[in-house]
Amino acid sequence: MNENYITVTQLTRYIKYKIDNDSNLDRVCLKGEISNFKAHSRGHLYFTIKDENTRINAVMFAGNASKLKFAPQDGTKVLIIGKVSVYEATGGYQIYVTDMIEDGIGNLYIEFEKLKKKLELEGLFDESKKKKIPKMPKKIGIITAPTGAAIKDILSTIKRRWPIAETILFPSLVQGKEAAEDIVRNINLTKNFDLDVLIVGRGGGSIEDMWCFNEEIVARAIYALDVPVISAVGHEIDFTICDFVSDLRAPTPTGAAEMAVPNISDFYNYLNQIYIRINKSTNNIIKIKKEKLENIKNSYVLKNPLNIYESKEQKFDNLLERLELNIINIINSNKDRLNNLKSSYILNNPELIYKTKKDQYQNLLDKLNINIKNNLNNNTNKYLLLINKLETLNPLSTIKRGYSIVRKDNKVITSIKNVKKDEVLELELIDGKINTKVI
Repeated sequence: MNENYITVTQLTRYIKYKIDNDSNLDRVCLKGEISNFKAHSRGHLYFTIKDENTRINAVMFAGNASKLKFAPQDGTKVLIIGKVSVYEATGGYQIYVTDMIEDGIGNLYIEFEKLKKKLELEGLFDESKKKKIPKMPKKIGIITAPTGAAIKDILSTIKRRWPIAETILFPSLVQGKEAAEDIVRNINLTKNFDLDVLIVGRGGGSIEDMWCFNEEIVARAIYALDVPVISAVGHEIDFTICDFVSDLRAPTPTGAAEMAVPNISDFYNYLNQIYIRINKSTNNIIKIKKEKLENIKNSYVLKNPLNIYESKEQKFDNLLERLELNIINIINSNKDRLNNLKSSYILNNPELIYKTKKDQYQNLLDKLNINIKNNLNNNTNKYLLLINKLETLNPLSTIKRGYSIVRKDNKVITSIKNVKKDEVLELELIDGKINTKVI
């Protein structure tokens, strides 16, 4: 037998490898019902997802399970997202869940994410545009239901922490189809009351109950408001569009009241510290001023004012003497210069200066004439020498002595090697030209 047998482990690992590398199984979206649910002490969730015909094992590890906004149990219909793989120990395939929501509210989550992305791109969540909550508000507006735990918690917290603040309730629907429009109406109404801060919110509930705080009209009304807004919708794990667009998010309505106002006992402590610091600073200033006053009272100036005058008087006398001496020196110096000028050779003999300059001018003129004559003679001699050289080299002078110039085709012949028999040559003589034939 030539069959190659493999182990169960090898087969299981091969199947796991094939499934793990299938991109279609990397992110699978399932809907079904939970059964055999078990929550491990370490936070992991183990259960089965089933429909009318089949089922698949599922596991959700603690990191992802901690993000769930509902308590799963047997019979809960859910929408899950996860990765399909093989658990080698049993050889069974299962889905490793990363996200899970209750079926029936899945569309609401899709709408929530879609609106959130849209408003974020428009800049409605930009942190740089959020307004600061005033430290000591005088007038606080509250938009919530007129009955229920939320309004009681907000009012009692504000009264306890900052009783000097005025609170104005704008009773509003916070649940149902008409709630969003009612909230927007109340937001616009607050513009007439000169508020320092506005709290918008309600107590906890399901996503359907709080959906009015995810409506676009509510988000845009909050964003357009000049007054800073604190969002206080639901519990700490609940997030709405209102939370993102508001200037500050509170985990609960009580938390919103605590964020809106300071604690008056802390304020009293702060005032006491300021009082102590002012007294200490004032006493230090008084002490310093007293010391300066004592120093002035004991100063040499106040005790001996006449001495200062005498000292200045003496200094003035010294300066006056130096000034007078300098004036006399300047006058004497200028007198000496004037006498020197009056007795100078130039002023006494101005005609002699003219005669001297005239003689210098004549000498220069004589030198100039001599140089001109010398240069003219030298250039004349050079010219005659060049004329003689040209006459010597002139071919016409040679012809005058009985010689002739032989040309062929207007070219001078200097050797018999340059002519052939029967060629016609031109002879130039002193008094004309003649043609001859080579024999």
